[in-house]
Amino acid sequence: MNNETTTIEAVHTTVEQTTLNGESVLRVVKKDKLMEFDENTYAKLNDSTFHNGIIEVKMLSRLLPDAPDFARGFIGIAFRINEDDTKFESFYVRPTNGRIDDPVRKNRGVQYFSYPKYTFDYFRNLGITDFEGPADIGLDEWISLKAVINGAKGEFYLNNNEEPVLVVENMKHGADIRGKIGFFVDIGTEAFFKDLKITALD
Repeated sequence: MNNETTTIEAVHTTVEQTTLNGESVLRVVKKDKLMEFDENTYAKLNDSTFHNGIIEVKMLSRLLPDAPDFARGFIGIAFRINEDDTKFESFYVRPTNGRIDDPVRKNRGVQYFSYPKYTFDYFRNLGITDFEGPADIGLDEWISLKAVINGAKGEFYLNNNEEPVLVVENMKHGADIRGKIGFFVDIGTEAFFKDLKITALD
């Protein structure tokens, strides 16, 4: 991703190219005090236009020293982002929930949401559990994400597993929306990304 730093736009985030364990990676941290959950907080690749295809990236998250108690190491991707950052789809993980004993939190290891309306809070308040699930993940370890997007369907895979951790049959913005790709981060997380690969199918 070294050559793409000039085309990355920080949207409510701070973005820098840095070195982690001897590797060049992109560091993304939420900057503005947006206190709503699931906001447009990402590093956006301005030269990407994506509709259908496969997004692959490796990501690692740590908790910041000032992270609030409810921070979970939120890290993931946004895709089909429109021009003014008011509409997109997203998938992210909560690494602190991955191997916890609490069965409720454990089932909230991964999350799909659709900005602006369909946040995790919206789903949870209505008792809708279709858009989250468990995953064997943790903080401070590289997590491989593969998102397979086709029309209104999204399939999300972690760490090269053959079975998806989450399948969303009807993404909320429908089948036709297209837009940019972003590296998503939320409150309390120091996020690192590397090895981005985008395979466009149309």
